[in-house]
Amino acid sequence: MMQAELIFHNGNVFTADAAAGRAEAIAVAGGTIVAVGHDLDVKSLAGPGTRMVDLGRGMLLPGIVDVHNHHLRGGQADLYELKLLPTMSFDAVLEAVRARCATTKPGEWVFGGIWGSQLVEVIGRASSLAALDAVSGAHPVMLRDDSQHNRWVNSRALELIGIDAGTPDPQDGQILRDAETGAATGLLLERASGLAEQAVERSIPDLAERNKASCRRAVEILNGFGVTAFQDATTTLPFLEALAALDRANELNGWCVASLPAQRTLSGADLVGDALIVRREAYRTRHVRPDFIKLFMDGVPTTRTAAMLTPYRATRLQGCCFCGDPLISIPDLVRWIAKAEKHRMRVKVHCTGDAAVRDTLDAIDVVRSFNGPGNGADATHQVAHAGFVAPADIPRFRALDVAADLSPIIWYPGPIQEAIRAAMPVDRADCYWPLRDLHAAGALMAAGSDWPVVANPDPWLGIEGMITRRNPRGGYDGALWPEQALDLETVLRIYTVNAARAMGLSDLTGSIEAGKSADFILIDRDLFATAPQLLSQTRVLSTWFEGRQVHEAG
Repeated sequence: MMQAELIFHNGNVFTADAAAGRAEAIAVAGGTIVAVGHDLDVKSLAGPGTRMVDLGRGMLLPGIVDVHNHHLRGGQADLYELKLLPTMSFDAVLEAVRARCATTKPGEWVFGGIWGSQLVEVIGRASSLAALDAVSGAHPVMLRDDSQHNRWVNSRALELIGIDAGTPDPQDGQILRDAETGAATGLLLERASGLAEQAVERSIPDLAERNKASCRRAVEILNGFGVTAFQDATTTLPFLEALAALDRANELNGWCVASLPAQRTLSGADLVGDALIVRREAYRTRHVRPDFIKLFMDGVPTTRTAAMLTPYRATRLQGCCFCGDPLISIPDLVRWIAKAEKHRMRVKVHCTGDAAVRDTLDAIDVVRSFNGPGNGADATHQVAHAGFVAPADIPRFRALDVAADLSPIIWYPGPIQEAIRAAMPVDRADCYWPLRDLHAAGALMAAGSDWPVVANPDPWLGIEGMITRRNPRGGYDGALWPEQALDLETVLRIYTVNAARAMGLSDLTGSIEAGKSADFILIDRDLFATAPQLLSQTRVLSTWFEGRQVHEAG
């Protein structure tokens, strides 16, 4: 009989395994779960060298699986950047920039974020550029918005980037200009943002080391919130290099599925598409899985760049029938999906508008018609975000074996929802995140944070919000489409075993089952005995990855 190295007993174990249900104890050996069940049965695996951990009836869960984040950007923001909150006023943003510039070496970049989408109209004015210039002096400044799709820069940054009145808009991007003078206002939309990101990166002399430090810090933060597996949503070559280097040094405490961009990214990366995909195996390690191709079908609704089936609010420039435009044609999308399946990869397709979702499902349907259901049980493509979905398209997720990547954590009232309401009719804006309908239709639903689009990758905010549809932080009244609320057990599966399946990791992690990696967390409360409005206060007491403790609450 195998002797366990670790036995956790006297616990309240939520396994996320439909067959097993709840348990009292688990045993671990060699980084793997070897037994799950009642105390007496599991304790029989103890030997002279077994470490026994009495959980004191504490609740043990599988490690959280985050299906969508930009982890390295999150670590970078924590270590090196100016931190703003999306709820800050325009004047508060300016004051934060002023304070940061005062403590930064002359001429160095000041960059960070995030500013709220509700400020986009104000920030797009020429007078706002003048205000930013006044507080920043000789420092170039770049600030990201809460969608991470847009950047606000000052005049010194425009100069360093090389943008003037004659600079053409990049493909799939826009340099916002003053209607009278034609001069850039400092607001860069969609892929124009990459021009600013490239300029910032050129100013960093030790970028590779900084990337490794950012990656290391990001995983520490994720572990602190109970995350033991995640999918990086746009993994450029420098990010792949950092991940692989950390794992080969035994410093990567989590499973990472990488999504390799097929198009020029919002960060301005040059190596994309086939040139990146052919290199992926050089960076595959035990814990780094470069198994997805990332595609962008549209932008974001707050700046009217999401592709919608019905028009946005009428404006003088766009008229009354503007619905946003897709970034990829269906034939091109079909080619990319077919290419992914040929390479035994999957696609993660950014779709924030319901037209983008429909086009993506149509393209997958075409590929399924000649390729069949895919390459095995985990050949699941992902629609990233899936906030706006037409009712007719909801059953197609299950029919086509497509996962709904639910991110960012904004399924309740907040600044992004207010900005969406300003961009489109309220009755349409409020039909956002049809979670109950997707669940009822049998869709595979997986939750992600989209950090640093949100301030931190805290899953407990999202878990509470899926159940209450109210803002866990307060400050915004009411509930967003409360009829779409879900129950706790369903939500926990969305954050664990479902997300692992969507990422192709279901044989490794996501549930507490014998044979899977010993990835689990101990929390400070019984979630099922906690009022829904208090779930966001959950603290992770300890996080375990492959049977090693990688986080302990201070």
